[in-house]
Amino acid sequence: MKRLTYILLAGSLLLLGSCKKYLATVPDDVLTVDGIFDSKGNIEKYLGNIYFDLPNELSQRFADNQNSGPWSASTDEAKYNWDFNYSNTMNASVWKKTDDPVVTYWRSYYQAIRKATDFMSRIDATTASGMTPELKKNYKAEARGLRALYYYFLIKAYGPVILFSDQVIAPDASSAAIRLPRSGFDACITYVVNQMDTAYQDLQANITTGQYGRISKGAMKAYKAEALLLAASPLYNGNTDYASLKNTDGTPLINQAYDVAKWQKAADAAKAFITEFVPGTYSLYTVDNPDPFIAAYLSCRDVMTVDWNKEWIFARSNSDSYMRYDRTPKHVGKSDQQQGAGAMGVTQTMVDAYAMANGLNITDMQSGYQASGFSDFQAPFDIQARSTFNPWVNREPRFYVGVTYNNSYWLYSDNSTGDIITNMEFNGNSGRSQSTSDVSPTGFVVRKNVATNDNIRGALMLRVANIYLDYAEALNEYDPTNADVVTYLNLIRARAGVPTYGAGFPAPTGQAAMRAAIHQERRVELAFENVRYFDTHRWKIAQQTDGGPFYGMNMYVSGDAFYKKTLLETRVFQHRDYWFPIPNDEVLRDNLLVQNPGW
Repeated sequence: MKRLTYILLAGSLLLLGSCKKYLATVPDDVLTVDGIFDSKGNIEKYLGNIYFDLPNELSQRFADNQNSGPWSASTDEAKYNWDFNYSNTMNASVWKKTDDPVVTYWRSYYQAIRKATDFMSRIDATTASGMTPELKKNYKAEARGLRALYYYFLIKAYGPVILFSDQVIAPDASSAAIRLPRSGFDACITYVVNQMDTAYQDLQANITTGQYGRISKGAMKAYKAEALLLAASPLYNGNTDYASLKNTDGTPLINQAYDVAKWQKAADAAKAFITEFVPGTYSLYTVDNPDPFIAAYLSCRDVMTVDWNKEWIFARSNSDSYMRYDRTPKHVGKSDQQQGAGAMGVTQTMVDAYAMANGLNITDMQSGYQASGFSDFQAPFDIQARSTFNPWVNREPRFYVGVTYNNSYWLYSDNSTGDIITNMEFNGNSGRSQSTSDVSPTGFVVRKNVATNDNIRGALMLRVANIYLDYAEALNEYDPTNADVVTYLNLIRARAGVPTYGAGFPAPTGQAAMRAAIHQERRVELAFENVRYFDTHRWKIAQQTDGGPFYGMNMYVSGDAFYKKTLLETRVFQHRDYWFPIPNDEVLRDNLLVQNPGW
């Protein structure tokens, strides 16, 4: 009889992974594989162990810790001051196919896939007390949905992958049995979507208090739209750059012919989610305030920090967070709770991406943007007006949600010393004279998603705004005159407190202009939410957006000289960087597994 530890064998291509949570605590000489399914409590713990492999993106400081990614700081949004953060390795394009994060994501997700498949293969036969037929169906559907998600995460990072379907690889399987080729990208997406459709049938429609974080019908429909949007995007839809990517038998892994129908499938899937679940189950989160600007600011701020609000479609539950420390400035002299590192800096590129309060881009001559000087200005998070560098005056509400800038009022007061003003000049309370490590690298700090404390919380993965923007993007690509394109963009803009198209504010004219507007809306609405990395890659524009010179403030001086735009680094993005490499050991182990181009 197989011991419990065999469940953790990740199957083909994987080494024995570290045991986590429940499975690590059960002696392998006490509980057998079959013994797990003799107890409802053990079954639920096993299922919980499969959930545990979901990525915790509140832990980005340590890329690959709890499967967290280096996503935000590996784009034009942000930069980590700490050299050890893997994003800095990626931004210099010196990462390797043997690096720990490259290996960890591949192996962790395949390990989770094997556990899910094993669970599914055994749950029907259990006679454990309390395991009703309905509950068994639901738990099996949860495992199936999780497996589909893990495949989706692999596909986003590595491109086409190996599909095992319902095959459970035995721990003592021969080497020949685990040598398998990659499936074509379209086949991967079809498999993921079909699995999500199947899981949907037996899942709960609503997740109630105490069950937050579980896979639901809504989550499956939403992720189906996300997967189909990925497949429709330029990196995968008619991308001739990958004509040479073939299996050893000559089978192409990327379809070379552009197919507009893929956009229609993505749009239809997003609309199906909206029709079924909005506004009854999910809706855009809003906060009331007599001042519309402050209401917009609070809505866009709190949607991230109010756990399990109605906009959240899926999140990882009970997640440890390093984010507060990473995004709270140094604040020397303040209490420990209000002292952080502020080491996740916003790039000047991202600062400039936010529009003015009137909805116009800062490059528009009519926007009112001033590139120099100071004005008395009261930000929506402040209790009074204070002297503010003009480029940060009268910006849209989402700017104040996303960016901590010099001499701005901090989100939370200090019980012992009162209000806090963040100063990042060289001699300031958050400047380089205080620390060379725990300091912003750019003169700005990411402000979004800073909670009131360091307690474990939900790590948001997908919300309604994502699906609205997915729908608008896909619809514009196959039916650009459809009124829903503007309708769903306007829902996002109205909540964000910026002028809506058609209400005295001109809508973009033509498909290309609307495409640019949608890309821009995604950039600011979903900033610092681990979306931009995958957007620039799937749009096939990362070589332009994520390479070249990056700027910030001059943090080596105090006074007015601080505000001079200063070159921070010149990043390198090669064509190979669109995908993670397949871990080198896996390619050596499997002679049918071809490596990604350029690696």
